[in-house]
Amino acid sequence: LELLERTTLESSSMPKALHELAGRPNLSEVVVLSTCNRTEVYVDAERFHGAYQDVRDFFCDIARLAPEDLSDHLDVHHDEAAVRHLFSVVAGLESAVLGESEILGQVAGAWEMARAEATTGPTLNLLFRHALEIGKRVRTETGIGRGVTSVASAAVALAESTLHGRSRTGLRGLRVLLVGAGEMAEAMGVSLAAAGPAEIVVANRTAARAETLASRLDGRACDLAGLGAELAAADVVLTSTGSSTYLLDGNLVSQSMTGRAERPLVIVDIAVPRDVDPAVAALEQVTLLDMDDLRGFAEEGRASRRAEAARAEELITREVDRYLAVATSREAAPLIAALRDRVESLRAAEVARAGAALDGDARRALEDATRAVLAKVLHGPTVVLKETAGTPKGDRLADALRDLLSLE
Repeated sequence: LELLERTTLESSSMPKALHELAGRPNLSEVVVLSTCNRTEVYVDAERFHGAYQDVRDFFCDIARLAPEDLSDHLDVHHDEAAVRHLFSVVAGLESAVLGESEILGQVAGAWEMARAEATTGPTLNLLFRHALEIGKRVRTETGIGRGVTSVASAAVALAESTLHGRSRTGLRGLRVLLVGAGEMAEAMGVSLAAAGPAEIVVANRTAARAETLASRLDGRACDLAGLGAELAAADVVLTSTGSSTYLLDGNLVSQSMTGRAERPLVIVDIAVPRDVDPAVAALEQVTLLDMDDLRGFAEEGRASRRAEAARAEELITREVDRYLAVATSREAAPLIAALRDRVESLRAAEVARAGAALDGDARRALEDATRAVLAKVLHGPTVVLKETAGTPKGDRLADALRDLLSLE
C-alpha cells in the first residue's frame, strides 16, 4: 500500500503523465489506469525491453525510487498475456472485491482520457474497445456481480462486520462521519444510508459539494475546519478523498478521543494515498482499517462467486482468441494493401503501354485478363499473410516481402 501510494496518479496530473510516457522513445501508444487498487500502464511498444525500462523509469521518477527498489514490485505482461490481463481487470477478476462494478467505469475513463490527450492509436483503441465490451458481457452473462461488488459497499460492510464483533446492531443507531464528497464517497454514502445509522455527516474541502451529498443522504454537512468536533461525536469514520496529505493525523484523532470514555471509534480509510496517518492505529479505542484490510475482508466473500468467476474466465479465453484474430488480421492489412497497390501499379503501366495500339474492346479484354491473373496470383500470399500475422513465421514472410518489393 505504501508503494502504491507513491505511484498513484491523480486525475489532474494524468495528462502530463500520458504525454511524458508517450514521449519516451520506445512507447508509441499509452493508456494509464490509476485506481485505489492499482496503477497500470498499457503501451504499444516498439521494443519490449526498452519499453519496460521507459515505464519503470517513469515510475522511479514520480515515486523517487531507485530502479532496483521498484523492479521487484512490477508485474509485467506482454502480447496475449497483456490482452488477457486487461480483460480480467475490466471483468473485475483482478479486483480486491471480486466482480466489482466500479472498475468498468474506471477503465473507460482511463481510455477516454488517453484519447482526449491523443496518446492512443489503432492498437490500444481496438484493445480497449474490445475490453469494455467484455466487461459488460461478463456482468450480464455471469452472476459475478451478485452481492457486495464494489469497493465502496465493501468498505461499509467491513465497518459493519467490525462493529458486529461488539454488538448485533452494526451501524444502526450510530453516528457516521463521511470524509469526502466524490464518486467513491457518494457510493459509500448510498450503502451507509441503507444500513440505518442515526446520523450521517459529510465533511469535504468544498462546502457546496458536502451539502449536495449530505442532502441526498438526509444528513448534514461540515467543512474540514470542523473535522475535530465531528470526530469527537462520531462512532464510525469512512474516508476517501483525493488529498495528497493526511487529513486525519495522530494529534487530531487523539484529541477527538478525549472525553469519549470507553466509546470506541472505527475508521475505514479507502483513499490511496491514505487520508489517515497509519500511526492512528496505535491509539487506544481506535480501530483503523485501510485497503489492505479491505482486500483481506473481501477475500473471505469470494468463495460464493468463484463458480461465476470460472465462467467469466471461460468467456475471456474465447474473447482473447477472437481479439487476437482481429488484431493480427489488422496487422497484415497494411502490408497486403501495399502489395496489391504495387502490383496493380505495375499492371496498369504495362496495360497502358501494350494497349496503346488496341481498340476499345481489345483493351478492355486485356484489362480484364490481367486483373484476373493478378487476383489469382495474389490470393495465396494474401491468405498466408493473414493466417500467419503476429507469428514469427508471419514476421519473417512480411519482412521478406517488404525487402523483395521495396514495400513500406
